[in-house]
Amino acid sequence: MPNTSAPSTITVPSAARHAEGVSNDEFRAALSRLAAGVVLVTAQEPPLDPDDPAAPAGEDVGMTATAFLSVSLDPPLVLVSLRNGSRMDELLDEQPLWAVSVLSESQRHVAGRFAMKGRVSDRLLFADIPYLRGEYSGAPLVGGALATLECRTEQRVPAGDHTLVIGRVLTARVSSAEGGPLTYFRGRYRQLG
Repeated sequence: MPNTSAPSTITVPSAARHAEGVSNDEFRAALSRLAAGVVLVTAQEPPLDPDDPAAPAGEDVGMTATAFLSVSLDPPLVLVSLRNGSRMDELLDEQPLWAVSVLSESQRHVAGRFAMKGRVSDRLLFADIPYLRGEYSGAPLVGGALATLECRTEQRVPAGDHTLVIGRVLTARVSSAEGGPLTYFRGRYRQLG
């Protein structure tokens, strides 16, 4: 027997609608039904004084992302969507090397930590997370991640209030970590199964 129930809708005052008729709330609600993998995007700021070899290295920066996907096999390309004006967007505008750690279901705390608004310094966020430095990017690669990638920005594409950063994959490693992927669905981190 076919399902005859009407899909639920969210009623939004007309003032909150875009010219095309879709409100921010309607758009968010609809896309929250799309499950996404969760990754940690990392990069290292350039040294404070690049002309002085004794100058301290820049700080490590991390950002949780669910808008991450494979773009091409030949050449190997990936894409991450960054909110305009975010710290990661500004950093990747000047730093072409970055990394991605595909988080496992046991790394929900890592995802939550790097997704916080108004958070403390990234240096403190990395303090108790095991990681290795990428050989090309110098960026943190999270220990226990299901896979890690190092990337070099090939293109930045403006897209509304975000920038799509397309990166060429320089290294791709699969770890021996156990468990499934961390996913994001209906506004919450979840596990498969």
